[in-house]
Amino acid sequence: MKRIFESSRPIARLVCRRWKSSSSKSVLNLHERGMYKDIFPGKAATEIDNLLKSSSQCVYAGFDPTADSLHVGNLLVLVNLLHWQASGHQVIALIGGATGHIGDPSERNTERPLISSQNVFKNADGIKKNIECVFENYRKHFSNGAELHPVKIVNNYDWYKQMNAVEFVGYVGRHFRMGTMLGRESVSQRLSSESGMSFTEFTYQIFQAYDWLHLFRTNNCKFQIGGSDQMGNIVSGHDLISRVEDKSVYGITLPLIKSESGDKFGKSAGNAIWLSASKTSSYDLYQFFVRTPDADVEQLLKLFTFHNLGFIKDIMKKHKDDPSKWTAQKVLAQDVTTLVHGEEGLRIAQLSSTILHGSDIAALSSLTDNETRQIFMGTPVKELMLTQGMTFLDVSRKAGCFPSDSDARRIISAGGFSVNYQKLSNPDEIFSVGHILPSKYSVLRVGKKNFFLVHWI
Repeated sequence: MKRIFESSRPIARLVCRRWKSSSSKSVLNLHERGMYKDIFPGKAATEIDNLLKSSSQCVYAGFDPTADSLHVGNLLVLVNLLHWQASGHQVIALIGGATGHIGDPSERNTERPLISSQNVFKNADGIKKNIECVFENYRKHFSNGAELHPVKIVNNYDWYKQMNAVEFVGYVGRHFRMGTMLGRESVSQRLSSESGMSFTEFTYQIFQAYDWLHLFRTNNCKFQIGGSDQMGNIVSGHDLISRVEDKSVYGITLPLIKSESGDKFGKSAGNAIWLSASKTSSYDLYQFFVRTPDADVEQLLKLFTFHNLGFIKDIMKKHKDDPSKWTAQKVLAQDVTTLVHGEEGLRIAQLSSTILHGSDIAALSSLTDNETRQIFMGTPVKELMLTQGMTFLDVSRKAGCFPSDSDARRIISAGGFSVNYQKLSNPDEIFSVGHILPSKYSVLRVGKKNFFLVHWI
């Protein structure tokens, strides 16, 4: 059978490494954790299990650069890849520098806005850093010193930039049938919607299919994983490889985790919880998982941590004995924060929790300039110079705490204003150097949740 885009260069093949049967395990065991939704082909589970146990395999997952960071909804795919890596398999993370220009129609009611090439490349760099950081944190903090195949991060722009439209349509397109493509759920739903579907989005499944073919040829990649919304694209890749190479490959999908309101995990109310610290602080990530409802925490422990099921069962027993301690949620939050941001990120997150939800003046006084900015990321910051006779009323107004002097006087007099956790009641009291922390900041708070920073110059 004729190869699509046959290269004159030797095709690189993954050198299969066998390992002792006592230390090997099939990642299909992850179904016990609720990790998998579907396997394709549907009757290949035994075949896949034997293949995974017999030799090191190659698996990939793709991430389109629609933003400059991944979010926690993508984290389950990364965790699954880490399980593959820990089991001795070669893992590939594919960044869609080319497909990011097209847009995946899966689970979408409207077409994605066109992203400029400059932003696609910028986003791809951000996602690459996310992936590198997660895999490195896993190696440092969760792998127990095991020898791991380093993750390969590839960008599909690298092979599409060498092609032209005539080649792609002429040699790849001929292997796809319109009836099958129109029957894909992601396509049929959009075709029946008011917005319809553009030809650009319609071709997405062809590009993702060719990605898998390319990785099969260059890395002997027989496995693709993705969210359950990716099954149609995965089947397209399976069919293309079967026709062109006459080889068996396999697709495995993971469940799409959604909130009670039906929002994608980590995207409730349109506010995504990002993996990049510059977009979502380690504290906000930590708090997101600490706030996990009791009904969901056991399942999330199985999906997002690497503890064995026996340990998770014990944690849940302790949690149910006294739910007010949030034992299970804290284990979940600690592990996810460490995986995404490392031990330093966890330290800052826990220190932030102590400071923002308590009144520990000693902890506040111990903060460095950098720690203060990290903990109070997103808090309004005003640079001021302390002058003689400056009152608390003056400082609060200059810092933007109140819209008017009358509001400031009323709230301060009622005890609703504090400086470095010390409540004040006299708006005309003189502000002194004693109210400035060693970091050269003062932390102002109105009520319980509204913080303002003053940086003294």
